[in-house]
Amino acid sequence: MAVPTPHGVPDHPAAPQFPPELAKVLRADLAAVAEEVEEEVRRQVPEYARPADGAYRRALRSGVVQALTLFVDHIADPRDDGGAIAATYYELGRGEALEGRSLDALQSALRVGGMCAWRQMGRTAEELGLDSTVVAGLGELAFRTVHEVAQAAASGYAEARLRSSDELERRRRRLLDLLLEDGPVALEAVQDLAHGARWPVPRTVAVVALAAAPDRREEDRPLAAAGALVDMGSRPPRMLVPDPDGSGGIGGRAFTLALRGRPAAIGPAVAVTEAAQSLRLATRALGLMGRGVLPRQGVVRCNEHLSTLLLHGDEPLLERLKAQVLAPLDSVSAGQRDRLAETLLAWLLSGSNVPDVAVRLHIHPQTVRYRLRQLEKLFGDALHDPATRLDLILALRAESLHARPN
Repeated sequence: MAVPTPHGVPDHPAAPQFPPELAKVLRADLAAVAEEVEEEVRRQVPEYARPADGAYRRALRSGVVQALTLFVDHIADPRDDGGAIAATYYELGRGEALEGRSLDALQSALRVGGMCAWRQMGRTAEELGLDSTVVAGLGELAFRTVHEVAQAAASGYAEARLRSSDELERRRRRLLDLLLEDGPVALEAVQDLAHGARWPVPRTVAVVALAAAPDRREEDRPLAAAGALVDMGSRPPRMLVPDPDGSGGIGGRAFTLALRGRPAAIGPAVAVTEAAQSLRLATRALGLMGRGVLPRQGVVRCNEHLSTLLLHGDEPLLERLKAQVLAPLDSVSAGQRDRLAETLLAWLLSGSNVPDVAVRLHIHPQTVRYRLRQLEKLFGDALHDPATRLDLILALRAESLHARPN
C-alpha cells in the first residue's frame, strides 16, 4: 500500500545506522510496551475507555502491537515498507468507520500511543548508551511510523465512509420505493429496511411533490429537511418527510424558504404505511397547480384543498356531471352564462339569501333577483331539489376553479 508522507518529510529520509542489537532488545520489550501503550490510550481517549470485552481488547492490543512491530522492523531494516502492517491499519480505519466512531478519536489514539511508545523505547535507547544522533534518528523514525499507520487508517476510514454513504443512499432509496409503491405495505417490512437505512420509523409522514426547478442548476440538489427521504430523479421529484406536524416538519417558514421559490404540493400527513396515499394527492395537487386550478406559485397544502382534489379525482366523471347539470345554461350567450353561473353558485352557497348574494358579488339586490328569475326559467323546479342543488354546487364549483385567474 502506498502511504503518502507528511509535508516536509522526505519519502526516503536518510536512515541513521542503528546498532544491530537495538532491534532485538526493543522487540524483546515489545509486549510490555504494548500493554502500557494500550492502557495510556484507554486512559486519555474517551472513545476507547469503555470496559474492554475480550474481542475489543484483543483488537486494540493487536493494533498497538502491529504499530510497534512496524517501528522495530524499520530499525532492523529501513528498506522495509511495512506493507502488511499498513494494510492492517487500513482495515482498522475501515472498522472504526463502520463502528460509527470518529476519525479524530482514532488519530488521537495513534498520537497518544506513539508518544507513550516513544517514551518507553527512548528510555531503553538511553540505557544502551546510544549517542544523541541515534536517539534523534529514533525520534524521527517514531514520527514516521505514526504517520504511516495514521495515513493507512485514514485511507481505510475514508473508503468505508464513502462506501457506507453510497450503500446507505441505496438502502434509503429502496425504503422510499417500498413506502410509495401501490398496494398494502407491511409495517414489518418497513421496519426491516428502515433499520438497515438508519432511518427511525416515524408515526406519520407526508409526501412533498416538487415542480421543476426554476434554475436548472438546482434541479438535482436535495432540499433541506431533517430525516427526509428524497428522490430528485423521479418525475415529479418527491420528498417523504417524517413527523410533518412536528417542530422540524413542513409547517414552518424554514421549509418554505428551503424550497427557494420552487412550487410544491404537500400531501396530507398519513401513517407511515399509507405514504402512497399522500403521494397520490400531492401529485394530483401539483398537476392542478400547473393547470391553474390551484395557485401556480408557492406551497399548496392538500389539507386546505380537499374538496378541489375530490372534484378532480375523476376528471371524465366531473366533465360528465358538468355537462349534465349545467346543460340549461348552454342556451344563453357566453357572457350571460358566466354571470348566471356566478350568481347561481353564490345563491346556493348563501342559503338562497338574496342580500348575501348581492354583498358577495358586489351588485344590487334587484340585479340578483333579475338573474334568479332567468335561472328559474332555465332550471325550473330543479333549483329546489336537494339532490340537484348538490350536483349544481359541485359542477359550478369546478367550473369556477377553472375560470379564476392565478
